[in-house]
Amino acid sequence: MIKYIFDVDGTLTPSRQRIDSKFGTWFEDFCSHNNVYLVTGSDREKTLEQVGSNIYNLAKRVYNCSGNDVWIGMLNVKSSDWQIPEMALGFLRQCLDESQWPVRTGNHIEARPGMINFSILGRNASLGERRGYVYHDKKHSERKTIADAFNIMFPDLHATIGGETGLDIGPIGFNKSKILEDFSDSDEIYFFGDATFKGGNDYEIYTEVKKNNGTSFTVQRWEETWKILRELKE
Repeated sequence: MIKYIFDVDGTLTPSRQRIDSKFGTWFEDFCSHNNVYLVTGSDREKTLEQVGSNIYNLAKRVYNCSGNDVWIGMLNVKSSDWQIPEMALGFLRQCLDESQWPVRTGNHIEARPGMINFSILGRNASLGERRGYVYHDKKHSERKTIADAFNIMFPDLHATIGGETGLDIGPIGFNKSKILEDFSDSDEIYFFGDATFKGGNDYEIYTEVKKNNGTSFTVQRWEETWKILRELKE
Protein backbone atom coordinates (compact mmCIF):
# COMPACT_ATOMS: atom_id res chain seq x y z
CA MET A 1 0.00 0.00 0.00
CA ILE A 2 1.37 3.42 -0.96
CA LYS A 3 1.56 5.92 1.90
CA TYR A 4 2.67 9.53 1.54
CA ILE A 5 4.34 11.33 4.46
CA PHE A 6 4.80 15.09 4.27
CA ASP A 7 6.64 17.65 6.34
CA VAL A 8 4.68 20.95 6.39
CA ASP A 9 6.90 24.07 6.63
CA GLY A 10 8.88 24.49 3.43
CA THR A 11 7.30 21.36 1.95
CA LEU A 12 3.55 22.00 1.75
CA THR A 13 3.58 25.67 2.77
CA PRO A 14 5.98 28.59 2.95
CA SER A 15 7.58 28.53 6.40
CA ARG A 16 4.97 29.43 9.06
CA GLN A 17 2.53 30.62 6.38
CA ARG A 18 -0.70 29.29 4.90
CA ILE A 19 -0.80 26.85 2.05
CA ASP A 20 -1.14 28.40 -1.42
CA SER A 21 -4.85 28.46 -2.35
CA LYS A 22 -4.49 26.70 -5.71
CA PHE A 23 -2.14 24.07 -4.35
CA GLY A 24 -4.37 23.69 -1.29
CA THR A 25 -7.39 22.86 -3.46
CA TRP A 26 -5.35 20.36 -5.48
CA PHE A 27 -3.76 18.80 -2.39
CA GLU A 28 -7.12 18.46 -0.64
CA ASP A 29 -8.32 16.35 -3.56
CA PHE A 30 -5.05 14.38 -3.42
CA CYS A 31 -5.68 13.65 0.27
CA SER A 32 -9.19 12.43 -0.56
CA HIS A 33 -7.81 9.73 -2.87
CA ASN A 34 -4.52 8.78 -1.19
CA ASN A 35 -3.11 7.75 2.17
CA VAL A 36 -1.59 10.99 3.43
CA TYR A 37 0.24 11.58 6.72
CA LEU A 38 1.66 14.87 8.01
CA VAL A 39 4.68 15.16 10.32
CA THR A 40 5.78 18.57 11.57
CA GLY A 41 7.59 20.17 14.46
CA SER A 42 4.70 22.64 14.82
CA ASP A 43 1.78 22.17 17.19
CA ARG A 44 -1.78 21.34 16.16
CA GLU A 45 -3.08 24.91 16.28
CA LYS A 46 -0.36 26.22 13.98
CA THR A 47 -0.71 23.31 11.56
CA LEU A 48 -4.46 23.92 11.29
CA GLU A 49 -3.73 27.56 10.47
CA GLN A 50 -1.30 26.52 7.76
CA VAL A 51 -3.09 23.69 5.95
CA GLY A 52 -6.71 24.23 7.03
CA SER A 53 -9.09 21.85 8.77
CA ASN A 54 -10.09 19.97 5.60
CA ILE A 55 -6.57 18.80 4.78
CA TYR A 56 -5.78 18.25 8.45
CA ASN A 57 -8.80 16.00 8.93
CA LEU A 58 -8.36 14.17 5.62
CA ALA A 59 -4.86 13.07 6.65
CA LYS A 60 -4.82 9.55 8.07
CA ARG A 61 -2.75 10.85 10.96
CA VAL A 62 -1.10 14.16 11.81
CA TYR A 63 2.11 13.85 13.79
CA ASN A 64 2.50 17.24 15.45
CA CYS A 65 5.54 18.20 17.51
CA SER A 66 7.71 15.76 15.53
CA GLY A 67 5.41 12.87 16.41
CA ASN A 68 5.01 13.62 20.12
CA ASP A 69 1.40 14.83 19.71
CA VAL A 70 -0.59 12.59 17.36
CA TRP A 71 -4.04 13.30 15.96
CA ILE A 72 -6.59 11.44 13.87
CA GLY A 73 -8.99 14.21 12.92
CA MET A 74 -10.32 15.60 16.20
CA LEU A 75 -9.05 12.64 18.26
CA ASN A 76 -5.78 13.03 20.16
CA VAL A 77 -4.28 9.52 20.24
CA LYS A 78 -0.93 10.38 21.85
CA SER A 79 0.65 13.30 23.71
CA SER A 80 3.98 13.38 25.53
CA ASP A 81 4.42 15.13 28.90
CA TRP A 82 8.22 15.43 28.65
CA GLN A 83 9.77 18.63 29.99
CA ILE A 84 13.22 19.98 29.25
CA PRO A 85 15.70 20.00 32.19
CA GLU A 86 16.42 23.35 33.81
CA MET A 87 20.14 23.20 32.99
CA ALA A 88 19.36 22.91 29.29
CA LEU A 89 16.98 25.85 29.56
CA GLY A 90 19.74 27.86 31.20
CA PHE A 91 22.09 27.10 28.32
CA LEU A 92 19.50 28.30 25.78
CA ARG A 93 18.87 31.50 27.74
CA GLN A 94 22.63 32.14 27.71
CA CYS A 95 22.70 31.63 23.93
CA LEU A 96 19.86 34.13 23.62
CA ASP A 97 21.78 36.69 25.71
CA GLU A 98 25.04 36.21 23.80
CA SER A 99 23.72 36.18 20.22
CA GLN A 100 24.91 39.06 18.03
CA TRP A 101 21.56 39.16 16.21
CA PRO A 102 19.97 42.42 17.47
CA VAL A 103 16.24 41.73 17.03
CA ARG A 104 14.17 40.01 19.74
CA THR A 105 10.44 39.50 19.13
CA GLY A 106 9.43 37.32 22.09
CA ASN A 107 8.40 33.68 22.53
CA HIS A 108 11.96 32.41 22.19
CA ILE A 109 11.49 29.12 24.07
CA GLU A 110 8.16 27.51 23.22
CA ALA A 111 7.18 24.33 25.07
CA ARG A 112 5.28 21.74 23.01
CA PRO A 113 4.33 18.14 23.77
CA GLY A 114 7.53 16.13 23.90
CA MET A 115 9.81 18.93 22.71
CA ILE A 116 10.59 22.63 22.71
CA ASN A 117 11.24 25.07 19.89
CA PHE A 118 14.04 27.57 20.45
CA SER A 119 14.49 30.72 18.37
CA ILE A 120 16.97 33.57 18.81
CA LEU A 121 14.71 35.80 16.73
CA GLY A 122 11.50 34.72 18.47
CA ARG A 123 8.28 33.31 17.08
CA ASN A 124 6.44 36.65 17.10
CA ALA A 125 8.55 37.99 14.23
CA SER A 126 7.18 39.64 11.12
CA LEU A 127 7.95 38.23 7.67
CA GLY A 128 10.59 40.94 7.13
CA GLU A 129 12.26 40.17 10.47
CA ARG A 130 12.29 36.48 9.60
CA ARG A 131 13.95 37.18 6.26
CA GLY A 132 16.60 39.24 8.01
CA TYR A 133 17.39 36.43 10.42
CA VAL A 134 17.45 33.82 7.64
CA TYR A 135 20.18 35.87 5.91
CA HIS A 136 22.08 36.23 9.20
CA ASP A 137 21.86 32.50 9.91
CA LYS A 138 23.02 31.51 6.43
CA LYS A 139 26.02 33.82 6.79
CA HIS A 140 27.01 32.85 10.35
CA SER A 141 25.49 29.35 10.80
CA GLU A 142 24.24 30.45 14.19
CA ARG A 143 21.64 27.72 14.61
CA LYS A 144 24.10 24.97 13.68
CA THR A 145 26.68 26.35 16.12
CA ILE A 146 24.13 26.38 18.95
CA ALA A 147 22.81 22.91 18.07
CA ASP A 148 26.31 21.40 17.92
CA ALA A 149 27.25 22.87 21.31
CA PHE A 150 23.92 21.84 22.85
CA ASN A 151 24.28 18.25 21.65
CA ILE A 152 27.76 17.99 23.16
CA MET A 153 26.69 19.44 26.51
CA PHE A 154 23.45 17.44 26.80
CA PRO A 155 24.05 13.97 25.28
CA ASP A 156 20.63 12.68 26.38
CA LEU A 157 18.92 15.43 24.37
CA HIS A 158 19.08 16.37 20.72
CA ALA A 159 18.76 19.72 18.93
CA THR A 160 18.00 19.86 15.20
CA ILE A 161 17.46 22.74 12.79
CA GLY A 162 13.77 23.20 12.06
CA GLY A 163 12.00 25.70 9.82
CA GLU A 164 13.75 28.96 8.95
CA THR A 165 14.60 30.42 12.36
CA GLY A 166 14.35 27.76 15.06
CA LEU A 167 15.76 24.65 16.66
CA ASP A 168 13.65 21.64 17.65
CA ILE A 169 14.87 20.07 20.88
CA GLY A 170 13.77 16.88 22.61
CA PRO A 171 15.04 13.58 24.07
CA ILE A 172 17.59 11.82 21.90
CA GLY A 173 15.94 9.28 19.60
CA PHE A 174 12.58 11.03 19.68
CA ASN A 175 12.68 12.55 16.21
CA LYS A 176 10.37 12.34 13.22
CA SER A 177 11.63 8.87 12.29
CA LYS A 178 9.84 7.44 15.36
CA ILE A 179 6.55 7.70 13.49
CA LEU A 180 7.69 4.92 11.15
CA GLU A 181 6.86 2.48 13.96
CA ASP A 182 3.21 3.02 12.95
CA PHE A 183 3.90 1.74 9.43
CA SER A 184 4.36 -1.85 8.26
CA ASP A 185 7.16 -3.40 6.21
CA SER A 186 4.73 -3.92 3.35
CA ASP A 187 3.95 -0.19 3.06
CA GLU A 188 5.44 1.63 0.09
CA ILE A 189 6.43 4.98 1.62
CA TYR A 190 7.08 8.28 -0.12
CA PHE A 191 8.47 10.98 2.17
CA PHE A 192 8.75 14.69 1.32
CA GLY A 193 10.78 17.14 3.40
CA ASP A 194 13.02 20.19 3.15
CA ALA A 195 15.36 19.94 6.17
CA THR A 196 16.83 16.60 5.05
CA PHE A 197 20.46 17.66 5.55
CA LYS A 198 22.41 16.26 8.49
CA GLY A 199 21.33 18.29 11.52
CA GLY A 200 17.93 19.13 9.99
CA ASN A 201 14.74 17.87 11.61
CA ASP A 202 13.82 15.81 8.51
CA TYR A 203 17.19 14.06 8.30
CA GLU A 204 16.44 10.96 10.37
CA ILE A 205 13.11 10.14 8.76
CA TYR A 206 14.52 10.92 5.30
CA THR A 207 17.37 8.43 5.79
CA GLU A 208 15.25 5.76 7.52
CA VAL A 209 12.69 5.72 4.71
CA LYS A 210 15.48 5.29 2.15
CA LYS A 211 17.16 2.60 4.26
CA ASN A 212 13.93 0.60 4.26
CA ASN A 213 13.52 0.79 0.47
CA GLY A 214 11.08 3.69 0.53
CA THR A 215 11.45 6.86 -1.51
CA SER A 216 12.52 10.18 0.01
CA PHE A 217 12.37 13.53 -1.74
CA THR A 218 14.23 16.69 -0.75
CA VAL A 219 12.33 19.82 -1.72
CA GLN A 220 13.06 23.49 -1.13
CA ARG A 221 9.52 24.83 -1.49
CA TRP A 222 5.94 23.68 -1.91
CA GLU A 223 6.07 24.21 -5.68
CA GLU A 224 8.61 21.40 -5.95
CA THR A 225 6.38 19.09 -3.92
CA TRP A 226 3.43 19.83 -6.20
CA LYS A 227 5.51 19.22 -9.32
CA ILE A 228 6.76 15.84 -8.05
CA LEU A 229 3.27 14.70 -7.02
CA ARG A 230 1.82 15.56 -10.40
CA GLU A 231 4.64 13.65 -12.11
CA LEU A 232 4.06 10.62 -9.86
CA LYS A 233 0.37 10.60 -10.81
CA GLU A 234 0.94 10.84 -14.56
